[in-house]
Amino acid sequence: MKIFLAEDDPVTRTTIQELLEDEGYEVATAMDGTEAIHTWDHHRPEIILLDIMMPGASGYDVCRSIRKANRSIPILFLSAKSEEVDVVLGLELGADDFVRKPFGKHELLARIRAVTRRNESIPTGGSFPFGDWVIYPKRLIAENHGNGAIDLTDREIKILQLLIARQSEVVTRDELLNTCWGMEYYPESRTLDQHILNLRKKLEHHPSTPRWIQTVRGVGYRYP
Repeated sequence: MKIFLAEDDPVTRTTIQELLEDEGYEVATAMDGTEAIHTWDHHRPEIILLDIMMPGASGYDVCRSIRKANRSIPILFLSAKSEEVDVVLGLELGADDFVRKPFGKHELLARIRAVTRRNESIPTGGSFPFGDWVIYPKRLIAENHGNGAIDLTDREIKILQLLIARQSEVVTRDELLNTCWGMEYYPESRTLDQHILNLRKKLEHHPSTPRWIQTVRGVGYRYP
């Protein structure tokens, strides 16, 4: 698997690169955000790791640029910025996860495996209805005759597919995390909550009182 790493600190960059290469990954690196924007696609990576605070362009800028060209490649932020607003911003820009520095070797490897894992039991081919929308997984969009089309991420579509597959049943948080991210995902992350919030903003007429993505307090979510 090819990984693209953008990290301006040379010690951290070398440490992460050596760790990943020892695990059998092929790693290409960038020393700052500007270089990352101009070179990531050249390396054709299967996952991207981004620091946030970089000279030239921030990790947020890099993520925004990548998402304009590719909405499905997994992006993982690695950052010492740990305020919730930073996490929320990163996920709203289309990142799949946010790993706080300092992190351990095993946590980073587990997050990489989890964010790239795909659950083969959920179909990804045909379109399917979700509330007032029609979801097109291959095109990564949702269409509504009254509201036009909106972009969705691969992860958002997987969440919708699982909720549809279990219609009227409660899908637990652990099941969503294990199915849509992978068995080794860390449940304490706010990533799932932010993805649900983003989906409600995109698909619900009234996100604060959702009709289609209902919260079952203390358990998970349900599509009625």
